[in-house]
Amino acid sequence: MDGQSNARPVIIKRKKIVQGGGHHGGAWKVAYADFVTAMMAFFMLMWLLNATTEKQRKGLADYFSPTIPVNRISGGGDGAFGGDSVFSEEARPSDGTGANSAQATAEQKNGGEGGVSAGMSQSEMRAQAAEIEKALTARSGESMTMERALRHVVTKVTDEGLVIEIFDLDDVPLFDGLTATPQPVMRDIAKLLAEVLSITTNKLAVNGHVRSFPITLINNPAWAMSSARAQATRRLLQEAGIDSERITRISGYADRKPVTANPMAIRNNRLEVVLLRRDR
Repeated sequence: MDGQSNARPVIIKRKKIVQGGGHHGGAWKVAYADFVTAMMAFFMLMWLLNATTEKQRKGLADYFSPTIPVNRISGGGDGAFGGDSVFSEEARPSDGTGANSAQATAEQKNGGEGGVSAGMSQSEMRAQAAEIEKALTARSGESMTMERALRHVVTKVTDEGLVIEIFDLDDVPLFDGLTATPQPVMRDIAKLLAEVLSITTNKLAVNGHVRSFPITLINNPAWAMSSARAQATRRLLQEAGIDSERITRISGYADRKPVTANPMAIRNNRLEVVLLRRDR
């Protein structure tokens, strides 16, 4: 009995286990993941808005629309997400409002303002653009003068047609000061374009653009200068051999359509020679 009374007492220690990762649990991790995902989607949206054209944004909007495709400009087609409009040639609706190669609408074969034109398809326009770009590249290797001149030239395909953009460089302007008197480099470019455009028969349009001027100016010369420079470009093209009958429009847009975030940047001083689609 004495031995049993002197035995060490047995101590049972109970450890309390807290479930859920402590006081806050794991809910904060889910909330943080949702926040990061939302921020990634936001920055992706901002990038898409900056990197795409209005037509591409319209196509994206139509793609994610929960309705069936009924848009003439873009959208689905063979099913809800096929990629073609229900007004295209392959999916002509039964009510007769669509079009195909045999039954074209009054506007154009595929219907709608933004569809493929009856005169020249998008693929044909891009093929012609590639041919002109190839010709320009070939000319650049002929001399240093041509190579320097082509630093001022870029091309792009739009709904209107192939746009050949000619712009000022910081150290080499196309015109003398705030006038419409062309510099030698502008004359060289006009001769080069006349040679290259001779491989086509499309009608042409010439657009003039200038940078914005300080608001403190009493008389803003932007409108008059953009129009005068477009006219000067037309004369240079005709002197270089372009038939006057091919030029259908001369436009001056002043500083209303800048191509840079800073409307006063020199890059906004530019001319556009537009190789129009045949239905324009």
